Amino acid sequence: MFFTYLRRELRRRRKAALVVASGLALGIALVIVVDSVSNGMGKAQDKVLQSLYGLGTDMTVTKAASASTGDAQRPRFQFDARGDDDGSEQSSDRVMVRGFTTLASSTVTEVAGQQGVSAAAGGLSLDVVKVSGQFTRGRFQQNGGAGAGGFQRGGGEQPQGEVQGGGADFGINQYTVYGTDVTRTGLGPLTSSEITSGRTFKATETDAEVAVADSAYAKEKKYKVGSAVTVKGTTYKVIGIATADSGDSAADLYIPLKQAQTLAGQKNKITTIYVKATDSQRIDSVKSAIQKNVPGTTVTTSADLAKTVSGSLSTASSLATRVGTWLSVAVLVAAFLVAGLLTSSAVSRRVREFGTLKALGWKSGRVTRQVVGEAVVNGLVGGALGIALGLAGAYAVTAVSPGLQAQLGTGTGGGGGFGGGGPGGGPGRRTAQTLEVALTAPVSVTTIVLAVGLAVAGGLIAGAFGGWRASRLRPADALRRVE
Repeated sequence: MFFTYLRRELRRRRKAALVVASGLALGIALVIVVDSVSNGMGKAQDKVLQSLYGLGTDMTVTKAASASTGDAQRPRFQFDARGDDDGSEQSSDRVMVRGFTTLASSTVTEVAGQQGVSAAAGGLSLDVVKVSGQFTRGRFQQNGGAGAGGFQRGGGEQPQGEVQGGGADFGINQYTVYGTDVTRTGLGPLTSSEITSGRTFKATETDAEVAVADSAYAKEKKYKVGSAVTVKGTTYKVIGIATADSGDSAADLYIPLKQAQTLAGQKNKITTIYVKATDSQRIDSVKSAIQKNVPGTTVTTSADLAKTVSGSLSTASSLATRVGTWLSVAVLVAAFLVAGLLTSSAVSRRVREFGTLKALGWKSGRVTRQVVGEAVVNGLVGGALGIALGLAGAYAVTAVSPGLQAQLGTGTGGGGGFGGGGPGGGPGRRTAQTLEVALTAPVSVTTIVLAVGLAVAGGLIAGAFGGWRASRLRPADALRRVE
């Protein structure tokens, strides 16, 4: 009887039911879109941080560079200005540690031994400046055309003329090199790039003269797998081309750590330690343990780094999480109230019907259950419509994929920190780098479950309004309505 009456009433009052369901649908659709966009913001930010940290890295350990360290590493170049008259090619390389004070390689073992640390790997970030070109020796031309032999030595008379053709023509090539621990390739910035040609390092190539080139740098210099790259007199064979998953790569060239230490004259030294915790919930405690037991170091987590991300990504994320959340709550509350009021109003218009049913012996509880049942069905219909609208909205955002900018400022490490001094925020990244990320709106199962829950809740709230109104009806109400 319950379901028969329910089906008949819903069919008879389709327009009223559709109004209630539509109100709930709009509120639920908004929740789905906002939640999906927030998820997309989180993924976009993770992608930005991943380009700095590398996959699987929870935190980094560095030591800020002092002013004296920077002065000591100021590049100095030496050339022979007395080259041949034909202008012989000369070059000079300077390899400098970038951004940080070096740490002893043994610090990696010390960090790895801290409670809660799953793995740790060290790396050395370098700047290479190569100056190459030609010096030409000047030729003296005496006025009067007597030639170089036209003046007498010792006579006190100085030759009158000018130096012609002397000077220099030099070019500067500056790039970054990252020394990676080839025995622990699962940690570090190289993991944020994909090997698109060739191969990555083998664990046995700890001191091999091999290199992996970033795809953008390789394109600029026309490198490919098998090419030779010379750094400070050492020739490296390019074994692979790596393409950054997002943004710029951590370095232009990757070489084994021991080779990088040799180039920089930094035996058993590193600049950065990449750390993976045993559990993401223990990151804060691991950070505290490292700071306490490994003095003089700066520990930077992804949460610390996220605070340095600004630009339209940060603005949009703030709007989605704050404004969007409160807007969703406000719309949902309004939708629930409207659904409740409409259901209560519908019950008032059915005074004669419910009064007659009570006169025929229906209890108030039965009438209330009937009203609540109709409201819950309306809520479920609204939920289905809301999920459909929400999925359509999320799909539209993903299809358009609006571009957002993420600006990476200086990190929290001091003296350059994690975000300064190295390429892009990590070892060897540039400061205030701007990355472009595409926004998506992935819909999770949790979001769908939340939408269904909201639909049921909306139906129950509307049913509560209508049930309360129906429970107050008496048989006499029907008689008065007839009169």
